[in-house]
Amino acid sequence: MNIISSIRQNSIGLGLFAVLTAGLIALTHQLTEHTIEDNIVHAQLSAFNEILPSDRYDNNLAEANIMLPADPLLGSAEPVPAFVARKDGEVSAIIFETIAPGGYNGNLDLLVAVDRNGVVTGSRVISHKETPGLGDKVDLQKSKWILSFSDKSFENTTMKQWNVKKDGGQFDQFTGATITPRAVVRAVKNTLLYFNENKDALLSR
Repeated sequence: MNIISSIRQNSIGLGLFAVLTAGLIALTHQLTEHTIEDNIVHAQLSAFNEILPSDRYDNNLAEANIMLPADPLLGSAEPVPAFVARKDGEVSAIIFETIAPGGYNGNLDLLVAVDRNGVVTGSRVISHKETPGLGDKVDLQKSKWILSFSDKSFENTTMKQWNVKKDGGQFDQFTGATITPRAVVRAVKNTLLYFNENKDALLSR
């Protein structure tokens, strides 16, 4: 067999291998696509149920998303998603995806649920880059600090109290780390402010 024939056969073999590999990848993607989507929705609903009890709504929250215009109170210069919870056809709460700028190592992404009466039913930090052992205590897996926002509103918590204790407020800071909890407290407070300022429009959706 001469060199040209050998090269041709090797090229054909590699081509067939590439086609088969691409086909297998495409088939695997097709077979797992729905499973992946289902897992994402399941994880999303689990996160929602941590901050808004499932008996507070009867609609499909994963399909009840809306886009809110960019607003400094939500920490973003871009439109941000929110999810409208309904009970018996009436809006019962809004779950906001909001951003806490100014963490020690950058922005933090949060979920904040506010019921129709302007009460925070729960909040979670869903993404951050904070230092392990210090600022990462905003994560529920590291401490229960984030639970301190539950049941808070402007009716039972004054503007002054919406600060860390170092700033005269009622929320704990962490030993050696004040910047991160300060940013999260401000973000939850601002989300509540946004809800109150836009309450009529949000509850009429």
